[in-house]
Amino acid sequence: MTSDEPVEHLVRTLAPRVLGTLVRRHGDFARCEDAVQEALIDAAGTWARDGVPEHPLGWLTTVAARRYVDQVRSDAARERREQAVFDAVPRDDLLAPPPDAEPARDDLLELLFLCCHPALTAPAQMALTLRAVAGLTTTEIAAAFLVPDKTMGQRISRAKQRLREAGARFALPPDHERGPALGVVLHVLYLLFNEGYSAGSGTRLRRPDLTGQAVRLTRRLHRRLPDSGETAGLLALMLLTEARGAARTGPDGILVPLAEQDRSRWDRAAIAEGVDLVTRSLSAHPVGPYQVQAAIAAVHSEAASAEDTDWPQVLALYDVLEHLAPSAVTALNRAVALGEVRGPRAALEVVAELEGGVLAGHHRLFAVRGHLLERAGDRAAAAEAFRAAARLAGNVPEQRFLRLRAARCASGG
Repeated sequence: MTSDEPVEHLVRTLAPRVLGTLVRRHGDFARCEDAVQEALIDAAGTWARDGVPEHPLGWLTTVAARRYVDQVRSDAARERREQAVFDAVPRDDLLAPPPDAEPARDDLLELLFLCCHPALTAPAQMALTLRAVAGLTTTEIAAAFLVPDKTMGQRISRAKQRLREAGARFALPPDHERGPALGVVLHVLYLLFNEGYSAGSGTRLRRPDLTGQAVRLTRRLHRRLPDSGETAGLLALMLLTEARGAARTGPDGILVPLAEQDRSRWDRAAIAEGVDLVTRSLSAHPVGPYQVQAAIAAVHSEAASAEDTDWPQVLALYDVLEHLAPSAVTALNRAVALGEVRGPRAALEVVAELEGGVLAGHHRLFAVRGHLLERAGDRAAAAEAFRAAARLAGNVPEQRFLRLRAARCASGG
């Protein structure tokens, strides 16, 4: 960490560490999270004006600890129990150690499990993780969920209150509960990455700040849990997917589909790391959905061109994935592979079966249908499918791509 990093990125990276330190000391997640948010606001203003301090982590920790003390005092005074509450908190615990004097400790895992506590709903888990672990502001999270700031603020407040009522502790779950809890944590990280890789709305196709944060968090989780095959699989999947990020948009910002990407722009170092990671994981651990998805991404990444893609292997891997974790999205992706192996008409039959399910009205289903119809030579129907997909897509660059594809089919080009 250097003082040359942009302030926004720096505070976002440090925030989870500061929060983890405070929660470990005091145990009160809600009050500690409020204190960290206030410290981040102070840092954004002070650092932008005066420059980043020599020890930014110590600075943030000290300010957040002071804010925590202020909250304890304020709450105690309001409830006429100031002295009793304040005395109950050891003075040494209320003071931050000198900058960077405290031994470095990674509280990420405990923080992730706390935010993904089973007492919370899935949307609340996601929102709290984005706020407390990924360092997003309430406004940014509200935008990702397409809700007003006030609504998201209330959702986060209720989540913190629910944690308090449930007596959630800042500690790893017992062994017999850790498996299911880890599954929730991985799913939240997966959603965070996907939101960054294919933004659900807005004028940008990708949000590298979110994908980068998801990769960093998953990498740290993998270091803490090296024997978790699915954690390794998820990290490999993220690396292999993000490696294509730079080639995924053209100079005008419009989406470039996988088959048309300039593969010389792919990040070969990330691909090599991802392939190595998933290869070792598959050979050492039971196979899970994230590992299989990473294996599919590896097949695409290792093909020198779109024509060189080993589609039979991709289809076989999707068959495994459908067995392990059946879903409409997996079935739709498998249909694309099926179209490459057995032809578009066979794949269109699968897509037709999905049209009455949970993907009904989703732009991706229409986009895949348009792709298959175009390959089948039915350009008029393909154009209509692409137009429908464009109307339903929430992301502007994707809308523009789908309209261009519709226009190409309509013109016969």
